[in-house]
Amino acid sequence: MKKILHVISTLNGQNSYSMALSNKILDQLSKEYPESEVVERNLVAQDFPHITEDKWQAIITPEENRTEAQKETIAIQDKVIQEVFDADILVIGAPLYNFGIPSQLKAWIDHLAKTGTTFKYTEEGPQGLVTGKKVYIAMSSGGVYSENPAYDFVSDYLIKVFGFLGMTDVELIRVEGIAIPELRDGALDKAEKQLAESLA
Repeated sequence: MKKILHVISTLNGQNSYSMALSNKILDQLSKEYPESEVVERNLVAQDFPHITEDKWQAIITPEENRTEAQKETIAIQDKVIQEVFDADILVIGAPLYNFGIPSQLKAWIDHLAKTGTTFKYTEEGPQGLVTGKKVYIAMSSGGVYSENPAYDFVSDYLIKVFGFLGMTDVELIRVEGIAIPELRDGALDKAEKQLAESLA
């Protein structure tokens, strides 16, 4: 049995192309692992918190010195980290907004990246501590950035940050051109074909 963590960051709900692509990835995974369990982390519907000054002060305070209020403030960080450690597979919905990822997804990554827990620094350099995971990134974009990567700060960033944390087995699937009328209708079919090839 596989445990799958599905992270949603779209602002478009069920009308989202990244959501549609994420669901297709989940459908394929459920066929491959019929007994799998999916845990959903919807960063928009749950109004996921960004790291504010008080949260940051709680994070950098040694655990034994934290007040009860500080412990409550950063409880979400422990939950985020545990969800990732518990998962065998991550499916990350990542729409491209203004050339980058949604702020909610960045906030989730900020909670996930914790020195000494999900990565550490050694004499040889940084070492990721979240290993043995498969990551699928369902990226959507209005333009076709696979052919013009100059304005795509989503794919490279996510691949690098997951790799930094130890998750080096990353598959990026794109549904792109959704803002271009002549490409929109076939965009999801093209992404499905890419998905099928990656799972073959």
